Amino acid sequence: MKVLITGTAGFIGSHLAQRLLARGDDVIGIDNLNDYYDVELKKARLEPLLAEDGFTDVRANLEDREAIANIFSRYQPERVVNLAAQAGVRYSLINPHAYVDSNLVGFVNILEGCRHQGIQHLVYASSSSVYGSNTQMPFSVHDNVDHPVSLYAASKKANELMAHTYSHLYNLPTTGLRFFTVYGPWGRPDMALFIFTRKILAGEAIDVYNHGLCRRDFTYIDDIVEGVVRTLDHIPAATPDWTGETNDPSISRAPYRIYNIGNNQPVELLHFIEVLESALGKKATMNLLPLQPGDVPATYADVDDLIRDVGFRPATTIEDGIQRFVDWYRGYYPG
Repeated sequence: MKVLITGTAGFIGSHLAQRLLARGDDVIGIDNLNDYYDVELKKARLEPLLAEDGFTDVRANLEDREAIANIFSRYQPERVVNLAAQAGVRYSLINPHAYVDSNLVGFVNILEGCRHQGIQHLVYASSSSVYGSNTQMPFSVHDNVDHPVSLYAASKKANELMAHTYSHLYNLPTTGLRFFTVYGPWGRPDMALFIFTRKILAGEAIDVYNHGLCRRDFTYIDDIVEGVVRTLDHIPAATPDWTGETNDPSISRAPYRIYNIGNNQPVELLHFIEVLESALGKKATMNLLPLQPGDVPATYADVDDLIRDVGFRPATTIEDGIQRFVDWYRGYYPG
């Protein structure tokens, strides 16, 4: 297939592109290499992709309507995976306009490209953050998510609503994937594992919010990629007997689906730090702080629908995943 991936210099996008290229797909990769975090890390993720004959590297902003339309017209992809977005819950408190530009304006440009190009299937990144104030555990795609607690979460919820509209109006098959705390080699420097590793090795104290009592469904990057690939190959069909009375938000009379991709095993942050200390062979000094605005105390993914429809359950333990990250980190940042 010819697959368009947005965010190919990003954490998930670079891993996904490698996986699709390895199985013989052609990949058109869009990224703007912005400076939200270290651009050199993004370039290093792109380097092995650029050596692949089946990879086309395109520099563009999602919010540039004309550029995105031209990319769809020129390269004529068959399927699309939209991973590019302004990420980060806490950053959305500082720079909200970045989320509107990339996550809302940018996403409608992707939807329009898919509509006019007759794309077979659009898979897009949502987030566990959409569950917001939900307290029923595990988080289920069959529950309503109407109370986001950050603009980032609201933008991802909006993506799901926008995608449904295009599925309904234009019969565009769309699948939204709610990722749960992705980690692993080549991860994002603004994520806890990256920050903790850097500071512990430097002998600096780490800030631990909610006094370390937050529970997160940490999900290893390889499991995320496997889930993306399987859902990309599983084009959703309409559910003709769906009604507004049942009001299940994960399905529709349109060709539309929502799935969680999470490890289905929440881990307390203090234990996560203990595992990291063991992998590093060094103890952490912790500043225990209250819960940050926009954060939630716990995430926990119900993945029954993912298992039923594509036959996959994430299963990498944090012990294995953290050790692989630490091995990569020490190789990428020697000394």
